[in-house]
This record gives sequence, C-alpha cells and structure tokens, in this order.
Amino acid sequence: MTASILDLPRRVFSEEHEAFRDQVRRFVAQEITPHHRDWEAAGQVPRSVWRQAGALGMLCPTFPQAWGGAGGDYLYSAVVLEELAYAHAPGPGFAIHSEMAAPYILNFGSQAQKDEWLPRLVSGEAIAGIAMTEPSAGSDLHGIRTQARRMDEGFRLSGQKVFISNGQLADVFVVAAKIDGAQAISLFLVDAAREGVRRGRNLDKLGHHAQDTSELFFDDVVLPASALLGEQGQGFRYLMKGLARERLTICVSCQARAEAVLRDTVAYVADRQVFGGLLSELQNTRFVLGNVKAELTAGRALVDRLLQEHGAGELDPATAAGAKLWVTEALGRTVDACLQLHGGWGYMNEYPVARAYADARVERIAGGSSEIMKEIVARTLWPRR
Repeated sequence: MTASILDLPRRVFSEEHEAFRDQVRRFVAQEITPHHRDWEAAGQVPRSVWRQAGALGMLCPTFPQAWGGAGGDYLYSAVVLEELAYAHAPGPGFAIHSEMAAPYILNFGSQAQKDEWLPRLVSGEAIAGIAMTEPSAGSDLHGIRTQARRMDEGFRLSGQKVFISNGQLADVFVVAAKIDGAQAISLFLVDAAREGVRRGRNLDKLGHHAQDTSELFFDDVVLPASALLGEQGQGFRYLMKGLARERLTICVSCQARAEAVLRDTVAYVADRQVFGGLLSELQNTRFVLGNVKAELTAGRALVDRLLQEHGAGELDPATAAGAKLWVTEALGRTVDACLQLHGGWGYMNEYPVARAYADARVERIAGGSSEIMKEIVARTLWPRR
C-alpha cells in the first residue's frame, strides 16, 4: 500500500497498480535513494538510471504498446510520481519527460516523429524536455521571441530559452517558436544533436539540485519541414490541451512530498527530548501537526478525486488550476511548519526537511504561478456570455 501517513482510505488504485508500486518502491530504494545526495552535488542524474527506469516500465507507462509502452492508465504514472516523492527524490526528471514532453509527440506528432522518438523515450535510451520559457516570457507565452524562419530546406530556428528541466541531458526538445514573425505559436521537435543547438550553464538553483535545469540557445538551427510538431500556429492550443494533465502531475507529486515531510516530522518529534519530555508531548507541536494533517487530508481527497476525473476524461483546466494552487500552497505551509519543529536541525541539509523546504518553493511558480492559477479560477466566476 501507499506510504502515506494519512488515514483517509484510497480507492483509486487497483491491485495491479499496487503491485507496480511495490516494484517502483524497491527500485527507488535500491537505485535512487542511496545516490541522490551525490546527484545533488553533481547537478544531474546519470543516464544509466533512465535506462534502468525504462526497463522497469517507469517511463511513459501510459504510452501504447506499439511504441514499447505498457498502455496503462494515468494511475501508473501517479505511482511513479508518488514513490519518488515519498523518498524525497525529485532529481530524476521523469515527470517532465513522461508526463509533459513526450505526450506532445504522442498526441500531435506525425507517424514518422512517433516512430523515431517514442520507442527510445519509453526505454530511456533518449530523454525529452520542453523548451518554452524565455528570459522575458514565463507564464505569458505570447511574449516569446524565438523565431523560425521558413526556408527552402524547411526552417531556421533562432532564440534563447531558460529554466529548461532536463536541459543538460535531453536528446530532444519540444520548442515553442513563432514562424516568420507571426503572433501565433508553433511547436517544433528539435534534435539536441543538430548543429546550432547549444546548451548553456546548468543553472544554480535554490532547490532541486539533482535536476539539471539549463539555458538553451538556438543559433540558426536548420530544421527540416518535418520538424514542425502538428499544425502551424496551433502551438498555444496544443499547450492548453496538455495543461490539465501537467498540473495534475504537479499536484500528485507535491501532495505526496508534503505527506512525506509530515511522516518524517512525526517520527522526529516523537524521539526529540526537550524540557525533560518529548517534543511530541507539547501542545504546540500537537496543534501544529494536527493542523498539517487535516490540511493534507483535504489535499489527498482533492487529488484522488482529480485522478478519478482525469481517468474519466472529465478533468477541466480550471479545476486542475485550482487544485494546483491549493496543493502547492499547502506544500509550502507544510514544509515551513515542519522545519520549524525541527529547530536548528531543520536548517541543516543532512535532514530531508531542509532540502524539501528548498525544493518546495518553486512549485508555486512552475507550471503556472499561484497568481496565474487564481486568475484562471476567478474567470470561472464570471463566464463570458
């Protein structure tokens, strides 16, 4: 069963999902947890881990068997996300690869693009990333400046991207650009080995130190016409279609991470001596953690309901945005409260709560900031007539 400290029964997972969970949990315990601190120091995860995860079916588990996937439902993806979160292991960028980048190829790519990339993405032989954000365009993608000029041979791509997860390791990027100065966004599938694709520095971040996050530069990259992903000018529509799943993915991971921090803190205060007694016996401690558990129980009910809605094909973008707002803000409150109960030790990186505190901060920004989520939800209160 799941490693949650909450009492709320979970009825979304079948026996098959839980059997897969056991496999994933063993893999995380043996191949990821013992090495994660080293990967944080190195700034990235070895490619060998991706191939191992692919062999176990942890990458793109929802993809059809025709391209090597298991053809499972999204709950198999949720299992992978949760087990990494319960282990305080955000380093492997499996979520970016499996749940955010590769689905664009599956849903909008040509048969040739799928045949070329999907089998390798499922196996872990190749790694995918999304290149959307630019120095002057984050949540507002309409402001991107990357341009693709149409040429006889196809396109010439020029521009700069930043904050790109899997940026140092990825073999292929889904790149947002504008064609010939048009305002509409188009998507391109860009092989990282192409001449003119240049990786910048691995960015020095507050948290997620094992996750490679980079600048990317496209210096007159020659692309064939076949590199266009889907139809010209439809990029923004494609991006909007994938956002509900992407924000659900963030919710699944952040909810489990918050539960893991609560689990660790409960164990810490039950063992910590203070003023001649246990820290867990103080009323303040009990009130703080009781409040955290109540809040996370609400979050768990919300996320599991969204998993059901997504499975039924009924998860709408505004609901996903509201959930992303609630869960990421709750994670922030959880890590802050739990670090405080650790006292000075909570500020030391040898304790998972310190690293979780730093890792959590970006979740209120990535995937759409909390302010953008509030705006999306607010618009549902006054729908256009």
